Amino acid sequence: MIDWAAFLVVAVASLVAAAIVVSLYAFGLRLMTTAGRIPVVEPAEFTGAITILTQKQAQKEAKRARKAAKANPLSPGQKRLALISAYVCFVLCAGAVLYGVYLVIPALHGGS
Repeated sequence: MIDWAAFLVVAVASLVAAAIVVSLYAFGLRLMTTAGRIPVVEPAEFTGAITILTQKQAQKEAKRARKAAKANPLSPGQKRLALISAYVCFVLCAGAVLYGVYLVIPALHGGS
């Protein structure tokens, strides 16, 4: 017999938790970019890659990120606040993930 009410609670909680984690991460990235710390990922070459950046393209993106960071109209204090806020978002995101793992682990060992 399936307890559909409990199933619905778990499904809704999972969707809400996923939305919170994704939103915190996205907001953290946005604040990090606002602070002038634009994350640039080096190109990776591996089998099955959808797109592979050439070295020239990677350099162009890095130059564009540096230029955007210089054009930032925020004061140093505002940039610092945005960066600290970004780190807080990332910590909250990691905390939500770890809390979810904490909730799952007892269930794997027969706990309640």
